[in-house]
Amino acid sequence: MRTISALWLRNIRGFVRDRVKLVTSLVIPFFFLYVFSSIFKNDQVEDPIAFLLAGIIVATVFQTSLNIATSTIDDTVSGFMKEILVSPTSRFKVALGQMLSAATISTAQGILILIIGFFTGLRFTNWETIIYVLFALMMVGLVFSGLGLFLASKVKSASTFQVVQQAVVLPFTFLSGAYIPIDFLPKVLKFVSYFNPMTYTTAFFRTIMLEKGGLPQEDLLKLGLVFDLNGFIITPWMSGGIIAIFGALFLYLATNSFVRADFNKISRNPLASK
Repeated sequence: MRTISALWLRNIRGFVRDRVKLVTSLVIPFFFLYVFSSIFKNDQVEDPIAFLLAGIIVATVFQTSLNIATSTIDDTVSGFMKEILVSPTSRFKVALGQMLSAATISTAQGILILIIGFFTGLRFTNWETIIYVLFALMMVGLVFSGLGLFLASKVKSASTFQVVQQAVVLPFTFLSGAYIPIDFLPKVLKFVSYFNPMTYTTAFFRTIMLEKGGLPQEDLLKLGLVFDLNGFIITPWMSGGIIAIFGALFLYLATNSFVRADFNKISRNPLASK
């Protein structure tokens, strides 16, 4: 337990001290809010700003939770991670500490954007919604921190990970409906989006944050919160179950890969890994 708490506290402190990165992570989401807000203006969406803001928050939590890979690689290159791994503590506890810290940091960033969002006109009609939103943010952060740790245990250099990260982040976010409605995508990309875990994550979180769970199924379908796969309807709550399944898968892959990984091969210089 001490290993988990120590890694969690160390990463939290690093997040708080890196003020430039913190401010940048808060500015960029509102840049996207300004650029893409007009896309969601239609008869079905009552508040396009809040609708897009929900997608931006969940996308930010997703991207931040993947940054665990960057910190893990940096810790390995500096020698910190290697010192921990040669200690008597189990690698499973180290992996759990890394993922919990990533989930905490990503959730905190989501909360900060949410707080700023209240100044743009965002409102909740029920106080319970805040609790559901926080729970959803924590779940999303934990799910995708597993994916981030899995990637960290597979790459051989920090520069390689930057390429891998962009290859994951861009399609996952832009094919999820977070920034651009799925109905706007070409048929091929729309089909691909149904295999994207972020698609169901966005629909699930957006339903909770906008308090649309009580709407008829037809209205939810028009809003892109329900998916019709050849007559099979995926409701927002089924999307939550799909996220849980992906979370269990990412957790298994992350811990299994982290335990077996050889971190001596990781370097900053891509030529050194050859």
